[in-house]
Amino acid sequence: MPNIASAKKRERQNIVRRARNRSRLSRLRGSLRKLDEAIAAGDTAAVQSSWNDAQSLLDQSASLGVIHRNVAARKKSRMLRRIAAMAS
Repeated sequence: MPNIASAKKRERQNIVRRARNRSRLSRLRGSLRKLDEAIAAGDTAAVQSSWNDAQSLLDQSASLGVIHRNVAARKKSRMLRRIAAMAS
């Protein structure tokens, strides 16, 4: 337990930020899971809407530092390849 006031404040901030980041990461994973299920089902309309949502959340998470920008780029690239394979 911190004794210094600034350390106490830093601990409070870390708790809030950790909760916020966990929420954002959970939302991102759910979006990617929905996209994955839509690709597996072959539903092009669901794939399109899920892709728009997932792409937005990936970019947003990368810009906020929840995930690394290269991780976001890699996930987008892999999903696009799966979408293209499904379409053909």
